[in-house]
Amino acid sequence: MRGAFLRLRPEAPPDKDWQGYTSVEKHCMQREAVVHSDPDVLGGTPVFVGTRVPVKNLYQYLEAGDSLADFLEDFPSVSRQQAVAALELGREMTEANATPA
Repeated sequence: MRGAFLRLRPEAPPDKDWQGYTSVEKHCMQREAVVHSDPDVLGGTPVFVGTRVPVKNLYQYLEAGDSLADFLEDFPSVSRQQAVAALELGREMTEANATPA
């Protein structure tokens, strides 16, 4: 596979049998592309689709105490919808992989 994608908006109901897929896998396959990984773009670093902005930049901004608005101002090629979708996907993946107490 040349590149990997994380997806955003739900598409038409798929003709797939979802049995055997995790909720995160199902979620990713049903969404429009938000994050793309391609070996020819920044060596395969995951970037927001349509940009050369690494997704890790968003997390680094937030970790440093900067706001989402600051990130979007500094990276105008990334839409608010893309940034929020990436954060939501990160939350869902964290919840799906949480270790029970």
